[in-house]
Amino acid sequence: MARRALVLCIVAMLLATLGVSAQDGQTVKVYTSWPLTGGTQAVGVSMVNAVNLALTHYLEDHEGMGPGGVTVEIVALDDASPTSGAWDGVIEAENAQRCVNDAACVAYLGTYNSGAAKVSMPITNEAGIVQISPANSYAGLTRACETCEEGEPEIYRPSGEVNYFRVAATDDVQGPAAASWAACLGVTKVFIIDDTQAYGAGIASEFERHATEIGLEVVGRTSLESADADPRSALTQALAGGAELVYGGFVLDSGGPRVIQAMFDEGLFDEGIKFMGPDGILSPALIEQVGGADILEGNTFFTFPSLLPNLLTDEAGVRFYEDYVATFGEEPDPYSVYAYASMEVTLAAIEAAAAEGEVTREAVLTYVRDSEGFTGILGEFGFDENGDNTSAAFFGYDFAEGNFANPVSVTPTMHETCEPAS
Repeated sequence: MARRALVLCIVAMLLATLGVSAQDGQTVKVYTSWPLTGGTQAVGVSMVNAVNLALTHYLEDHEGMGPGGVTVEIVALDDASPTSGAWDGVIEAENAQRCVNDAACVAYLGTYNSGAAKVSMPITNEAGIVQISPANSYAGLTRACETCEEGEPEIYRPSGEVNYFRVAATDDVQGPAAASWAACLGVTKVFIIDDTQAYGAGIASEFERHATEIGLEVVGRTSLESADADPRSALTQALAGGAELVYGGFVLDSGGPRVIQAMFDEGLFDEGIKFMGPDGILSPALIEQVGGADILEGNTFFTFPSLLPNLLTDEAGVRFYEDYVATFGEEPDPYSVYAYASMEVTLAAIEAAAAEGEVTREAVLTYVRDSEGFTGILGEFGFDENGDNTSAAFFGYDFAEGNFANPVSVTPTMHETCEPAS
């Protein structure tokens, strides 16, 4: 599987170099940075594939001509440690600096992990390079919030200007929406576990804050210091406290699959205790990592900031899904939709800059920052003054018949009118 994924990644990167040169011969580069090895390899490779597919589709729609006649090359970088397999701050900083030092680099797509974004954002900000994330959801990257750290987001903007944008929705919406959904599922007592990282701990705090506000009883909260940490002690606490739901703030490589597997092994699912997790662990790769679809079915719930690729119904979404499967021979990861959308925004910005003359970092950034909106795989959306998606929303999924299924729109206020599950 790992070898196949690597081959698909290489093929995708080769496809990305098929652009037709502009009359003046200008070539620009778009860098991507997220894990391409380790526990989230499948997610990262799928995201790179999607970025390349967005460029391929653009070329198909423009008779082989790149945006404004410019040749676009994609440089896919891995920010995961070869030792731990998890994102690494030193590597992420090196990746961002590599883009800065490459005069042809006009856009930096990344990161996957919110903690990694804290590292690269100041680097791209000082250089005046647009950074677009397909996945970061920690609210403090773009604005202050009740659970954010002091000084955020200004500490990531040394120039004082906004250069970072994200197409996914934020945790200060997702966490509360998940808590309200839990109430609608009939849950009254919850136990919370997180991975101590910016994303995992952040969304767990948002879930906890809103759960308390709407009357759910939080019977306990703890953290796992590493992906290898044994969660059984925490699960014993959850069981003793009468929890009906364990909420886990994790990504694939930070302990989430291990918690689900332990809940199965220790009989919590047999006791009727469910697991709910955020977008960071909703991936086809989760099925294999927990030991099979049977473990997830009927026992788990997940939130994600869009419809999943196979459930997209508009023309752009269907084209993406069908061409992805045909090109790469496998299902796209849910976050590939956002990677594709990030590249759509980037190509639109390059095209607009080319129409005004030479494609420069400043011109690309200015277009993304000042544009009234974009149309593509996510429909119509724009970025607000903070760099957040103005049309982002969340869906809740259960797991049925081997797939994440039965999407329902979830919001922080849905508990006010929903009928709790019997």
